[in-house]
Amino acid sequence: MTTIDAEISRGLAPDGVLRASINLGNPVLAQGSAEEPAGVTVELAREVAARLGVPVRFLCFDAARKSYAAMAEGRADLCFLAVDPDREEEVAFSAPYVHIEGAYAVPVESSFVSAADVDQDGVRIGVKKGSAYDLYLSRALRYAAVVRGDEGVGVFHAEGLEVAAGIRQPLAAHVARHDGLRLLEPAFMTIRQAMGTPKERGPKAAGFLSELVGELVASGFVADALRRSGQDPALAAPVAAV
Repeated sequence: MTTIDAEISRGLAPDGVLRASINLGNPVLAQGSAEEPAGVTVELAREVAARLGVPVRFLCFDAARKSYAAMAEGRADLCFLAVDPDREEEVAFSAPYVHIEGAYAVPVESSFVSAADVDQDGVRIGVKKGSAYDLYLSRALRYAAVVRGDEGVGVFHAEGLEVAAGIRQPLAAHVARHDGLRLLEPAFMTIRQAMGTPKERGPKAAGFLSELVGELVASGFVADALRRSGQDPALAAPVAAV
């Protein structure tokens, strides 16, 4: 079990309350409402607060970019976001607790056979603005264009785009409800979800979070929390990854 000292407590909860930023826009990681959030991130935040011996306060948002903004603007002490180089300028991330995948959906009549076919001139990909896959695709694509919206599938349908990008589970559920769509394989990215805290909180705070994540992944806490929230427990990060 990780050891808590005053420096860690001051770093993560300087006001005596752990303010945890929760992204309700990712249904794999959080469910419920702003008044009663649930899911693996909520359980992890409660565990961090319990280890620190402080109460937890949830700040809930409908998009990762808003959750990140709360962290960057000093309104949150703890976040649950995908590890990304752009975010790492402000946030010290723990080891990952969950691995999820970014996938593409296309019309059934599309000529694309695999995810590797998508990066072509004239191809437009709908993404959720500020999401992990928006950040990744904005760097990785050479020819295709990213089109941002409140939801990737929303802008895909509204503007008649060639491709929709999203987290595999909700995107697959969307495809199942629409006969005219299919998923492309394989996934175009693995999204490493981690806990994070502002870098200025110090290395001890970030180190504590990484050690705690390692413990909670190895003990089965993360897999059990996923199961309790109706998600696949196999999404828990491999122990070797932490």
